[in-house]
Amino acid sequence: MAENLEKLRHSLAHLLASAVLKIDPRAKLGIGPTTEDGFYYDFLFSIKVDESLLPKLESIMKDLISQNLKFVGKKISFPQAKKIFKNQPFKLELINDLKKYGTTDFQEIQLIKAKKKKAKKLARVTIYQTGDFIDLCRGGHIKSTKEINPQAFKLIRIAGAYWRGDEKNPMLTRIYGVAFKTEKELDEYLKKQEEAEKYNHRVLGEKLKIFLISPYIGKGLPLLLPKGEIIKNILIKYMRKKEEKYGYTYVATPHVASSKLYEKSGHLKYYQNEMYKVIDPAEGEDFYLKPMNCPHHHLIYQELVKSYRDLPLRLAEAGAVYRVEKSGETYGLMRVRGPITQNDAHIYVNEQNLEEEFLKVLDLLSEVYDDLKIIQNYWFRLSLPDFSGKNKEKYGGDLRLWQWASKIINNACQKKKINLVKGLGEAAFYGPKLDMQIKNIYGKEETIATIQVDILVPKRMGLVYVDKNNKEKNPIVIHRAILGSYERFIGFLLEATKGDLPLWLSPIQVLILPVGNEHQDYAEEIKQKISDFRVEIWPAEESLAKRILLAEEEKIPVILVVGEREKKNKTISLRLRHQKDLGEKKIEEIIKLLNEEGDIPN
Repeated sequence: MAENLEKLRHSLAHLLASAVLKIDPRAKLGIGPTTEDGFYYDFLFSIKVDESLLPKLESIMKDLISQNLKFVGKKISFPQAKKIFKNQPFKLELINDLKKYGTTDFQEIQLIKAKKKKAKKLARVTIYQTGDFIDLCRGGHIKSTKEINPQAFKLIRIAGAYWRGDEKNPMLTRIYGVAFKTEKELDEYLKKQEEAEKYNHRVLGEKLKIFLISPYIGKGLPLLLPKGEIIKNILIKYMRKKEEKYGYTYVATPHVASSKLYEKSGHLKYYQNEMYKVIDPAEGEDFYLKPMNCPHHHLIYQELVKSYRDLPLRLAEAGAVYRVEKSGETYGLMRVRGPITQNDAHIYVNEQNLEEEFLKVLDLLSEVYDDLKIIQNYWFRLSLPDFSGKNKEKYGGDLRLWQWASKIINNACQKKKINLVKGLGEAAFYGPKLDMQIKNIYGKEETIATIQVDILVPKRMGLVYVDKNNKEKNPIVIHRAILGSYERFIGFLLEATKGDLPLWLSPIQVLILPVGNEHQDYAEEIKQKISDFRVEIWPAEESLAKRILLAEEEKIPVILVVGEREKKNKTISLRLRHQKDLGEKKIEEIIKLLNEEGDIPN
């Protein structure tokens, strides 16, 4: 079923390209792969296009479907392919890559150029024809358009995309579509997406004044507004409290470092394209904005650890890092260039206590997510290397060591009764990892937390300790980020709660509304009694009804109304978020409620 749906979606991408050429015969074709829910195709148009084009293209595609067109593939020579696509420069580029490298995969080509991989030798190239449309394509496809339900697909949006994802290349127009087997599945999908869009963290972030993206600063560089900073600060305090209870020691590291550090750690070799380079004009030395905290922590390890008696060492930091992201791939708080304030820690262990420490990390993770009660329906992926696949050059070290580390993770998960799915090729370059996965509001899979075992970098960095037999050994490092990055986690929280953050995380926990100006003094008296919490008073400059409505829109969890009756009775009228007036309460009842739900969990 999944394979047939994949073929159907791929076939619809071809029909989309065919429809585009009927409207704009001079359009240049990019590529048209499938996605998790549908497909897209990239074009360089010779005409002006906008969203109004989508219904026209859909109509043409449905007409093509009605013609019962067959998808016919065949292999042809490279000269024949060049002749067919002589007016299609992007296709010609792909054909040249196929001939020279045996692939069109951009990453594979870079490895071949660096001579870390051998080029395949191809004698012929595959094309597919549907009606009068021919595309460069390896397949697979459905047999004919009669297999497509014309009411079960829809073109949904237009976006910009650089050719082959490189900002140095031309900007193309990407048209996205979704497709299913039945019209009912399509309708359900569209309704779910429409509902999800209301609670997109970018929408809520603007509405609730959590963060903003300014063109004067740049894409992927969010500004946290006061409320956003409050949430981030509470999460940092919460995690520090938890981590110190588990024996972590906090450190702080600079935002930049010499290229020498990242050469030694191996990050420059594997991640240079994702690192921001800064040149010191005085010294003529290359520096980089910190892309991750681990090399810095490794230097602290060297200062603190001499003997096996100093292990395990648990170092933690709310450390800001920066990573190069293409402007078109930045996304609210979820994918940013910086700062990415990681809930980061590195645990230095010997072989004997690796599993024990891994189990403790799982205990901490479980405790945190039990406290949050927000992120639910998560599962775990054991991310492994793929030594047989196309990216095997990505992984270093001995296969047996990788297998041993993977077994340790697997054993720890079995003891905690954690069911695993395996992600081949998803490991870090330095070791296997356990990723905590969730589905976001759009149904897409995301990694929200990670625990990684590093079996390579300690040796490369020269990290040692003296064991019981007075011999030097390299430690093993557990890298872990329970909340990932704080900025990204705020995005997850906003979407998971639909903006209804729990009382302890709400930027404004309590709002006091005096009915009239004559009740302002009593409101101030109440505020003083609950001053340990985040309290605001909105004076009676507008009607009470309007202020209650605004408070609901800002999703403030506790609203206290004080008027003449409350002032006389020394009470407060209580409203909880999304609930009606719960009646008069004594201040002691309000304090009890706030103490139970308003403090940072222990």
